[in-house]
Amino acid sequence: MLLYLIRHGETQLNRERRLAGWTDVPLNENGRELAHVTGKALAETHFDAAFSSPLMRAFETARIILSHNTASSPDLPITIDERLKEINFGTWEALSTGKNDSELPVSHEEYKNFFINPREYHPWEGGETVDDVIKRAGDFLRDISSRPELAEANVLVAMHGLSMRAMLQHVYEDTSDFWHGRVPPNLAVNIVQARSGNYTLLEDDIVYYDESLIPDYYSTLQK
Repeated sequence: MLLYLIRHGETQLNRERRLAGWTDVPLNENGRELAHVTGKALAETHFDAAFSSPLMRAFETARIILSHNTASSPDLPITIDERLKEINFGTWEALSTGKNDSELPVSHEEYKNFFINPREYHPWEGGETVDDVIKRAGDFLRDISSRPELAEANVLVAMHGLSMRAMLQHVYEDTSDFWHGRVPPNLAVNIVQARSGNYTLLEDDIVYYDESLIPDYYSTLQK
């Protein structure tokens, strides 16, 4: 099995440096445009199955990518799976993290933890821990990769930045750096080979558009 893990395209919340989490927003114009670019790049990749987070930004990304696919069935269904959702930020949902317009509570040390020591991040009221997401993403990975009917399949998985890194915690040889150097760019693709319960990373955060177009949303981490 080959799993094509794809982060969703850009949204307005991304552009505004807001914590999207479970807040359900669509792609913006740039997000759709680069999803089309990615879909064209993967047009000749035959997908046997497709899964998506229930959040519209991920589902829309999967739908656009598959709309260009010439190798797969034109009516390939996209199966929604709750385990692929982004981390829930609780009462921090949709708050701005911009350097000059931050809406985070005064005790924003946890936001620093989120990027510097994510396994030590303590969520605000109603939120999830990073370990919560690692667990549910791992459940999905083990479930899908153990299905006999998908043993030789190419599987598209549309998801989110943190949930992708959480799933890859079960794949990376070195898990000491949760973010693997950075938050995955929008429409980053990681290709994982799953065989007999073992996972191998074949492609790491590749994008099919000009990398100079990758915005830096995360350099305004408050000090």
